[in-house]
Amino acid sequence: MTSTVSETQATGRMPAEERKVLAGTLVGTSIEWYDFFIYAQAAGLVLAPLFLAPVAEASPGLAQVLAFATIGISFLFRPLGAIVAGYLGDRLGRKKMLVFTLILMGLSTALIGLLPTYAAIGIAAPILLILLRILQGFSAGGEWGGAALMAVEHAPTARRGFFGAFPQIGVPVGMILATSTLFVITSLLTPDQFMAWGWRIPFLLSIVLIGVGYVIRRAVEESPIFQDLQRRKKESAAPLRQLFRHNTKSVILTAVIFIGNNAAGYLLIAFFATYAVTVLGMDRPTVLLATTLASFGWLVFTLWGGHVSDRLGRVRTFQIGYAFLALWAVPMWFLIDTGDIVWYFVALFVMTFGLGLSYGPQASLYAEMFPANVRYSGVSIGYALGAILGGAFAPMIAEALMSSTGQSWTIGVYIAVAALISLAGVSLVKETKGVDLHA
Repeated sequence: MTSTVSETQATGRMPAEERKVLAGTLVGTSIEWYDFFIYAQAAGLVLAPLFLAPVAEASPGLAQVLAFATIGISFLFRPLGAIVAGYLGDRLGRKKMLVFTLILMGLSTALIGLLPTYAAIGIAAPILLILLRILQGFSAGGEWGGAALMAVEHAPTARRGFFGAFPQIGVPVGMILATSTLFVITSLLTPDQFMAWGWRIPFLLSIVLIGVGYVIRRAVEESPIFQDLQRRKKESAAPLRQLFRHNTKSVILTAVIFIGNNAAGYLLIAFFATYAVTVLGMDRPTVLLATTLASFGWLVFTLWGGHVSDRLGRVRTFQIGYAFLALWAVPMWFLIDTGDIVWYFVALFVMTFGLGLSYGPQASLYAEMFPANVRYSGVSIGYALGAILGGAFAPMIAEALMSSTGQSWTIGVYIAVAALISLAGVSLVKETKGVDLHA
């Protein structure tokens, strides 16, 4: 690590291996989240009438709630993926699990694009859809932990926050890819063409992206800290037992810290565009374009949040992000409800400031909260549990609140409460910046 810092200082350039690590973690997580977001947005736009036809005919509102619920089902299997990938990642290495989860997610997504609808095979259609969603959730449960640790464990100590932000910006990059792909397709096709076959194209494109991600991730070297563990033979014979014997509090805190960001993030991903189109009557391609442009704010502020945490500290950066998110959660709905595309964009873009500062430092904070021999298991399980408590059913809860109250600002109250819960959780963590990751 000393030689890496020296090389950076001497040449002013990042070493080639560090560049490969950042590219590998960014590209891989971007593709993984593209797959996940394509489904989330499809759930809001087309899946209810295609896969839940009888319910959609009897009660369109209920069908939409159930379509959003299929997003949450996959989250329930994230902990299982986190446990399996964490166990193997702590014993076999970060790199092998990164490649495995990438391939599994890509295949699951592509198969969704080939599924027959309810009109073709009846009840088997939603059953197969749910099974593929389970596979997506399983792979996503192990993906993030491996990518986060590869980035943070390769990083110079003073730049862990910045390095750790690269797998984080895979989320907005994946969203930008997903929404821009849908924007192009919906702009080129008629609504009937999109419903008939056009919706399958984004899912099938995953095959191409997975091939690119596979090549890049195969070129990345194993984490130096994991290699050091192997040399010292300190890897645990039973990492899960060790994790919950000594680090249960950290697992709980990591889950709580993620609730607010994941809830708000999944509404940005899966709910806002659907609300704007179906409730406010706004133009679908224009809304998708505005959502895509707003996602660039999420990307920039996430990267900046990681960078800022190297100076202010992880905890303080999180606190600023969550306080802002809680304050903005209700007012933004009054802008969205104008039905004006400019104010819709402004509302979402401003929200991404809070999202970025409460997401950019996450990889470095989580990695620094666990000892090396159980780190993959700890960060993966905590992240997966936080996703269940935060984003799993956020779109469904938002839809239910809107249906029962008729007031969109109540969804803002829900976001604010989730943000305050996570603010309280992160405030219980002792600052971790600069801890020894080899311990």
